[in-house]
Amino acid sequence: MPDLANLWPFFVAALALNLTPGADMTYVIARTATQGRAAGIAASFGIAGGSVVHTMLAAFGVSAILAHSEAAFITVKAAGAAYLLYLAWKALVAGAVRATAPQHLAPVPLWRLFAEGMVTNILNPKVALFILAFLPQFVEPQAGPVWLQILFLGTLFNISGTVVNCIVTLSTAAAAGLLRGSAGIGRWLNRLSALVFVGLAIRLALAERR
Repeated sequence: MPDLANLWPFFVAALALNLTPGADMTYVIARTATQGRAAGIAASFGIAGGSVVHTMLAAFGVSAILAHSEAAFITVKAAGAAYLLYLAWKALVAGAVRATAPQHLAPVPLWRLFAEGMVTNILNPKVALFILAFLPQFVEPQAGPVWLQILFLGTLFNISGTVVNCIVTLSTAAAAGLLRGSAGIGRWLNRLSALVFVGLAIRLALAERR
């Protein structure tokens, strides 16, 4: 395992990066605003699940394919953008249903929110490239197997990010809970979520390998 003296800079860097608003945090806020605290927590853990996959791919070198293959990068980001547009469409449909028959609008199951968060994260190649670029900076080859150190560092980074997203969820839920009771405001929250998903899709579609 990496030396403790090398872990402190990693902790500081990881926390600073996880506190920086990004696509994952934006997704969690959108889910929390429309369905509440439990939905945001489910989405946060779904994102964590996706990060586990990216960490494993980085540890075993698979993420390097995205870093060196333009075709693979474009394929993954196109799939991710399409999936985000699909989520935007679902949010608009939910808003329309809320407007016409709010009493019949069932909440999205938590397992589905977990799965959507995980798929959204996995289909973002920028996450894979970031993990591939960030974690090796704190690896010490003399301290043991590199792949094991990457898994260890990736797990710590993921825990930090999940804690931050959960705190963001609690904060967002406290503010949005007072608003969702109104059918009109709830409908606009769904529309806002759809706009967020479209924005994330455009951001992903325009992403470049760096």
